Amino acid sequence: MNLVTCHIADVDRQSSITGSGVQSFLWCSSIYILVGIRCCAVDPGANSLPGWRFPRCFTFVNQRSTVRARSMMRGSSCEGKNLGPCSGPNRQRDLCTFCTISLDQEEVFRTKVFDKSLSPFYGEDFYFEIPRPFQCLSFYVFAKGVFQRDLPVGKVSIRKEELCKFSGKEHWFGLQPVDPNSEVQGKVHLEMRLNELIIENGSMCQQLLVRIIECQGLPLISGQNCDPYATVSLVGPARSDQKKTKVKKKTSDPQFEETFNFEVTRPNSYTKKSNFQVEEEDIEKLEIKVDLWNNGNLAQDVFLGETRVSVKILRNDHIHRAWYLLQPKGNGKSKTDDLGSLRLNVTYTEDNVLPSACYTPLRTLLLKSPDIKPISASAAHILGDICRERYEAVLPVVRLLLHHSRLVPFVSAITVLELENTQEANTIFRGNSLATRCIDDMMKIVGRSYLTVTLKPVLDEICDSNKTCEIDPIKLKEGDNVEVNKENLQGYVQKVFSSITQSSSSCPPLMCDVFRSLRHMASKRFPDDPHVQYSAVSSFVFLRFFAVAVLSPHTFQLRPHHPDLEVSRTLTLISKTIQTLGSWGSLSKNKLVCMNVSYQPLQHAYQSSLVYISRSTFKLTVPISRDYLFCFREIQKRAQGRKRIGKRNFKKRWLRVTNRELSYHKHRGKEALCIIPVKNIRAVEKLYESAFNRKNMFQVLHSEKPLYVQAGNCVEASEWVEVLSQVSRCNPDRLGTFHPSAHVAGAWLCCRSLSDNQPGCKPCTPTLLANLQLDIDCDRETERIFSLLTSSYSKLQKMEDACASIAVYQGPPREQDDYSLFTIQDPKETFHTVQQITHILEELQREHDTRSGTAQYGSQENPIVGKTS
Repeated sequence: MNLVTCHIADVDRQSSITGSGVQSFLWCSSIYILVGIRCCAVDPGANSLPGWRFPRCFTFVNQRSTVRARSMMRGSSCEGKNLGPCSGPNRQRDLCTFCTISLDQEEVFRTKVFDKSLSPFYGEDFYFEIPRPFQCLSFYVFAKGVFQRDLPVGKVSIRKEELCKFSGKEHWFGLQPVDPNSEVQGKVHLEMRLNELIIENGSMCQQLLVRIIECQGLPLISGQNCDPYATVSLVGPARSDQKKTKVKKKTSDPQFEETFNFEVTRPNSYTKKSNFQVEEEDIEKLEIKVDLWNNGNLAQDVFLGETRVSVKILRNDHIHRAWYLLQPKGNGKSKTDDLGSLRLNVTYTEDNVLPSACYTPLRTLLLKSPDIKPISASAAHILGDICRERYEAVLPVVRLLLHHSRLVPFVSAITVLELENTQEANTIFRGNSLATRCIDDMMKIVGRSYLTVTLKPVLDEICDSNKTCEIDPIKLKEGDNVEVNKENLQGYVQKVFSSITQSSSSCPPLMCDVFRSLRHMASKRFPDDPHVQYSAVSSFVFLRFFAVAVLSPHTFQLRPHHPDLEVSRTLTLISKTIQTLGSWGSLSKNKLVCMNVSYQPLQHAYQSSLVYISRSTFKLTVPISRDYLFCFREIQKRAQGRKRIGKRNFKKRWLRVTNRELSYHKHRGKEALCIIPVKNIRAVEKLYESAFNRKNMFQVLHSEKPLYVQAGNCVEASEWVEVLSQVSRCNPDRLGTFHPSAHVAGAWLCCRSLSDNQPGCKPCTPTLLANLQLDIDCDRETERIFSLLTSSYSKLQKMEDACASIAVYQGPPREQDDYSLFTIQDPKETFHTVQQITHILEELQREHDTRSGTAQYGSQENPIVGKTS
């Protein structure tokens, strides 16, 4: 599994962290490539930023026999400094810039425009899965054009195979110029053969045959498939012969199947070079150069990439056949200017998911964790113990236990252990323990729709009205009235607090179960404190859930972009106030009087909401009757019912999906042109590129004509298919088969069937019903746990030694400093579990060694990079 997680960090001008540090996960979550980014032009040797956080998660799926590979990216956008050339006529003082992220040449994320600053703070989060292979991850900075196209300022490009070099460390990357000749992607399949020919007079000469077979993954040109052709050149010290293929129309994966002949030596019978046009030369100095171009017709042809292969590769074998990655022209070298820099923190891991049976022992051991006594001797607790510095270690355990309905008993058990070590009621659940981390991750997985229903309307109002709420005298601007600002802040706080306390009926049942358990255990631990039952729940609901979402709404998909500085300050003040109100020990009458807030109504609303969300779910369950929005984006929609393929059949529309309906609109916010009830959706599947000669197409099959949609990029296409599949997965009339192409000119392009009512020729993608409508891949989560345990194997051995030492000496060993981080209540039971884990890791590693072979260099899965000889 490959996962790329990107964080372009929220950093202020003094290198202090201003972001919330919150991780947010959608239905699918996996290995992590964390990219923390900040644009800056300072000393590369600067110290690491304290408290760096990576708020969000990207997943590519590659099915290879019995081993699966996946990748994901998450993060946030960047802050820039000293952008653009430092001097000269190109220096601009008032750049309006934005940042984009691209997989190869396909843009998959864009920040909003930051006005008139050479040191902009973008600070936007992103989360997306990678649905296809990629060669390069690139970050571009653009200057926004008013009357002309946007101008590139610079870029940072990291090849996929180089991401691991920067794993877990912060690096400064200078922005490089954006050169059209370096913007390449795709690969080409070549065959070379050296033949000896006998000519008419019996003499021998050598002939080089170059067969260009096909290309894959060429970029889109102006959003459409390109019209590619290739030039094949034999290049040497004294010659350059070039030949050209035919142009292939509207395809990113052209099939050329053309062969070209080049004479490389003259017949032996000739003694004068003038009698033969090819000079005597050293064959090993020759090379084949293949250039890919897009045919521009009346416009200039666009360079798509090149590869070079030395002819001497044939010295040991007369036939060479391989895949090559396309390279920039001239290896992409160009003159560099000081364009500013980006600060990146990248962590890249690669996991291969084995067949499910391979994970049965480890999965079984983990699922038994809630039943182990003491809980500190369980496999799940041991993982949290040895990986406590790794914030991502808890998530796969939470997802695995959640899927198998084992999370609540596990959380209850580790909560009891934490409460035993808590001495004062007013410090309950304030630390970053295994229990608090598990509950945090559970709330972010389960409570996404709860946040949307509760906070999105009021946060939209706050961000759109943009009233000033600054009450700090030092930060007040000229003309600000502190009393008016205080009234604005009080009004916003009361609206947010009321939304929270009145939303208890929307709280997911699983969260209610956990909160009910927390109330019971906290009251049992501190029976003399009548308020601890409230503070135990509010420490999660208010402090770790709602207050954090208010601070960073973009992180939880409650807002499309990071708010500007003034709105961000308002949200910070509201969040801090909500934290104060949510802390029972801070709810003093004096504080509330200072805020002009009535004490008694607030106390009643506070207690009632906490009691309700920690209720017994089988007694009170109130269904959510309102709609909540999942996705709303601009797309290209094909006119329904059209029989011909044509550009005019596609129009820009805004596609909107809620929990109840799918609709498309001519403009955002306008009336729907068409509404499809979610209950009528029968399948959502991707389309072949050849269906309409367009990439990133998917179809929504319902009771009427299919709806064909082109998404903005591969990531958006996968997200649309995912969300539509999720909301319709329980529909009773879902199809078992579908057509992956279109019905055009009286026949299906995929199977050539004539009837448009013909059943599909390909099975639909299976949709498994999961708890809470979460698509959890248990094998994938277990593989992630295996990787975490393997990377912390030395600590696992130390824990085993600690258990043995404690059991033998009946007390703390001399090496107490080495063992003090471990929680060992029962050394014999813990020792037994550690031995089980070690044995399972060894067996799984053998399975990986047996099954996960590296593809041959030069194959389609592992193409050759750079010039070969």
